Amino acid sequence: MRPSRIARWLALAGVACAGLTAFGWPAGPGEKMHRELVERHAVYADGKWQEYVRAIGARLLAETPDAGKEYHFVVVDDTGINAFATEDAYIFVNRGLLAFLKSEDELAAVIGHEIAHVVAKHSKKQKRRDLAGKAAGFIAAAATYRPELMRMSQALTAEQQAGYGREMELEADRLGAQYMATAGYNPLSVIDVVQVLKDQELFSKQVQNRRANYHGLFSSHPKNDKRLHDAVSYAQNMLPERLVMPVGDFWGLLEGLVYGDQAAAGAIRGSEFFHSGLRVVVQFPTGWSITSNSTEVVGKAPGSGTEGTIRMARHEVPKRESPGEYPTKVLQRDDILSGTEQVINGREAWVGEVDASGSTTPLKLMGIIYKGRDLFLFNGECGAEGDPEKFREAFVATLQGLRPMSAEDVHRGQRNRIHVIAARPGDTYAALAESTSISRHAEETLRLLNGGHPHGEPRAGDYVKVVR
Repeated sequence: MRPSRIARWLALAGVACAGLTAFGWPAGPGEKMHRELVERHAVYADGKWQEYVRAIGARLLAETPDAGKEYHFVVVDDTGINAFATEDAYIFVNRGLLAFLKSEDELAAVIGHEIAHVVAKHSKKQKRRDLAGKAAGFIAAAATYRPELMRMSQALTAEQQAGYGREMELEADRLGAQYMATAGYNPLSVIDVVQVLKDQELFSKQVQNRRANYHGLFSSHPKNDKRLHDAVSYAQNMLPERLVMPVGDFWGLLEGLVYGDQAAAGAIRGSEFFHSGLRVVVQFPTGWSITSNSTEVVGKAPGSGTEGTIRMARHEVPKRESPGEYPTKVLQRDDILSGTEQVINGREAWVGEVDASGSTTPLKLMGIIYKGRDLFLFNGECGAEGDPEKFREAFVATLQGLRPMSAEDVHRGQRNRIHVIAARPGDTYAALAESTSISRHAEETLRLLNGGHPHGEPRAGDYVKVVR
């Protein structure tokens, strides 16, 4: 059997499969980031996309002075419209960016630009020796929503948006376009990616009323920037005489690509609650109904909670107290009747009983579990029709059902997928928005997703990305 184009490019360039090195020297910033991404299940789990991006990277890398050197290409399971490189030759491409591209050539433009930053040693020239620590904080902030880390991530974002400076960005554009051309890609696709990012910026301002957050990737260039056009137009002279086939099926891979992150603020699947920001899953008793808002998750027993209700909320812990001291010292509760500190799933915890006199409930319980610097507070009330002993068992089981998200959980918590259809005569984004699972700004988002922002409409026969 002939090897696939992807396999041939990987073999030719000897590109590492983003595995962790086992050598004795200290890990670089990219390797550290990759380790943390792996630990948090934040590497996109679709192996076909990982192989595809590595193969494109290998094809481009073969045209650079770094051909033969070890590079790592990683698709990050993040919704951000972003890609970035580290000085130790790790190229990270966010899943969120893939959704808004329209061809392998555009993806090659992104990867080639980042390879060029590494080849030109822009990170060292800019003396960004503290990038690794800040980037690790950025990843941690995205994974935990902790305010102090979010402030760090915002500082990093501001720094990244400045890019490497206009001259270095132009150099990366020029070099990346050359690598693309000699590898058989259309260097003018760089301009198309510029437009994708500029559309994102316009959408963020006009529709979402917020600022776009992507790093220096082309961000300093308006579409009519003459220096940019001159750089990529010159690269057209380097195109090979023969047509070079793509290494994979870009539109085929788009089918089924995860879109957005429903679980970022909490998603419910049956009796489970997923929160990809906090990277936790809570398993409530089977058959219970679950609702959530920005402050708490509420599970109710069958019968509209007449048998019992359990509420869970996350608390920020400025000063860590023992779980048993938290109710009285921090919450300043004076109605705690009893309680015991214990270990639940390897985490410090406390379960206690609260004074229920003067209420209609026969039993009130409180539970506390630490997860890193976060604290999860559970409050349970046995309903008037509930069995106190059975409710106590259900309450403890719910505490035991709090666990870190696994890779499988991440996948289950992400239900929205991109599907590729052929536009029919008369199709509009407003009509397509009626059957999409996008919850906010559906029509405008579909238009942006397909490169038609702000006023475009599908043309009959064109491939169109929808979300369901």
